[in-house]
Amino acid sequence: MPLPHVLLSAAVSLDGYLDDTGPERLLLSSPADFDRVDEVRASCDAILIGAGTLRADNPRLLVASAARRAARVAAGQPEHPLKAVVSATGELDPAARFWGTGGEKVLLTTDGGARRARRLGLAGDIVPLGPTLDWRAALEHLRDRRGVRRLMVEGGGTVHTQLLRRGLADELQLALAPVLVGDPAAPRLFGPGGYQDGRLALVETRRVGDVVLARYRPTAPGTGPEATAADRHWLGLACDLAAQCPPSRTAFSVGAVVVAADGTELARGHSREGGDPVAHAEEVALAGTDPADPRLPGATVYSSLEPCSRRASRPAPCVRLILDAGVRRVVTAWREPDTFVPGADGSGALAAAGAVVVVLPEYAERAAAPNRHLTAP
Repeated sequence: MPLPHVLLSAAVSLDGYLDDTGPERLLLSSPADFDRVDEVRASCDAILIGAGTLRADNPRLLVASAARRAARVAAGQPEHPLKAVVSATGELDPAARFWGTGGEKVLLTTDGGARRARRLGLAGDIVPLGPTLDWRAALEHLRDRRGVRRLMVEGGGTVHTQLLRRGLADELQLALAPVLVGDPAAPRLFGPGGYQDGRLALVETRRVGDVVLARYRPTAPGTGPEATAADRHWLGLACDLAAQCPPSRTAFSVGAVVVAADGTELARGHSREGGDPVAHAEEVALAGTDPADPRLPGATVYSSLEPCSRRASRPAPCVRLILDAGVRRVVTAWREPDTFVPGADGSGALAAAGAVVVVLPEYAERAAAPNRHLTAP
């Protein structure tokens, strides 16, 4: 099962600040935008904040609209989403409104933070994640133990920064307020340095009262064996391409995408594309790239099915085509069954040649769906 869809939500000034340094909280959202945020809250399974936001804002994190609460209940959901706070130290005020309002609460913390939180008598579920705060473990806990599929993160800047740096953010929603702060001592949305290369993809812009909503999606692939939110997006696209393949009784339906390290899509393809009955998806995608493109050695190939290590229809299998192109990272969803080539091990062949292979089995069902006629007993 994939990690929860992580949506980072924030209101910022035009020059990127979350607040000023005055004694009162700087109001950046408009009434119309508050209503939009309430709608997003109601669509999520959980809302997460950091300890700094809890201390500074003392939020309740509730769905304000009675109609939206009623719709959640009618759909079999609790009236309010699960409320989660992240704190490495566990040193939080037990009298904060977070604990005394709404439905269920969870504190995600370290082993030491859990001991402090219990001594303080904090309400809700206290979850130790180890000696240090492990964000991937936190998301896995919310998914596995709490059934969270869609997580809204409302701050603060430290939490947003850490999730984005680790490639765990699927979406960024920014409400851009017509305000300039101009104070270098004021808190910013993101901290300096340490981000993955690449531009974010602009998904939507919309006027909401006197603010502008801008929605972005990270595009840069991961760089190692840990999958990022962008990896999940691109592999999902490869699975969608597999569904476009003309059906065959003698070959799998596969989709593939080649993506540069900066998140630029270089090429895509699917099996039997262009009417070639023996064309493989990775072969089609790589044929759409320039062999002299200097971005290929840093690129990632996403394939819905493990690339073939042996084939009868062409001199070179897809593993060899990938390696010859200089690509050294492959993300796939589904190991090749023995239907046509018993004992195939494309992943092993790639790894033996020094490539990083990332397998996301939570996408195997989507990858296998266009091939049911071949694999059904």
